[in-house]
Amino acid sequence: MAESVENSVDHKQIHLKNGSNQWVKLNVGGTCFLTTKTTLARDPNSFLYRLVQEDSDLISDRDESGAYLIDRDPSYFSPVLNYLRHGKLVINIGLAEEGVLEEAEFYNVAELIKLVKERICQRDTCPSRDNKKHVYRVLQCHEDELTQMVSTMSDGWKFEQLVNIGSQYNYGADEHAEFLCVVSREYGASQTGKEAEPSDRAKVLQQKGSRVWGEGGERAISL
Repeated sequence: MAESVENSVDHKQIHLKNGSNQWVKLNVGGTCFLTTKTTLARDPNSFLYRLVQEDSDLISDRDESGAYLIDRDPSYFSPVLNYLRHGKLVINIGLAEEGVLEEAEFYNVAELIKLVKERICQRDTCPSRDNKKHVYRVLQCHEDELTQMVSTMSDGWKFEQLVNIGSQYNYGADEHAEFLCVVSREYGASQTGKEAEPSDRAKVLQQKGSRVWGEGGERAISL
C-alpha cells in the first residue's frame, strides 16, 4: 500500500515537471509573454519554435526571470503569438497590416505571412468609402413649389434639412412662404473609373439651386 502511494506521488512529480517544461516566457521589447512549446510548435520552422528547443542553434540572452530576450515591437508580436495559439489572423485596432507582415516574416511563420498578404491585397483592391465625397446643395423655393421639387429628387439625392425663411414674395393678396431645402448626394468612382453623369432630373435640381445665389450661379460644397 505504501509502495503504491509512493509510486503515485512520483508520477505526479514527473507530470508536474514535464508540464512546467512546456511553459516558455518571452521578453519582447520589454513586455513579457507566457506561452507553451505546444503553441509555438504550430510552425516548427519558425524562429520562435527553434529558439526554445533544448538543442537550439539560435543564441539568445535571457533576463533575470529566465525569459528569452527578443528586441522587437511587443504590440506587433501579439498578432503573431495569437495566430500560433488559434490559427486565426486578428489585428488589433491601430495596427497596420504591413507591420504585422514584417513581424511574421521576421519570425518566419509561413502561413501567417500568407494570410497577412491576402489581407493587404483585399484591402488595396476593395473600394473604400473614404474615397467617396458628398456634395451638398441648397435649393430655394416657395411653398407651392416644395412638393414638386421633393418629388423630382432622385438619382441618389437625399433630403437633409428644410429651413423656413419667412414670406418674401407677395402674389396678389396672398403671401407665399419661402424655404431653403438642403439636399446631398454621394459621389464616387464607378466600375469604369468615371463618375456617373447626372440625369435630367438631377440637372433640374442643380438649376433650381442656382436661385439661392442669384446670377452668381450655384454653389456646391464637397466634403
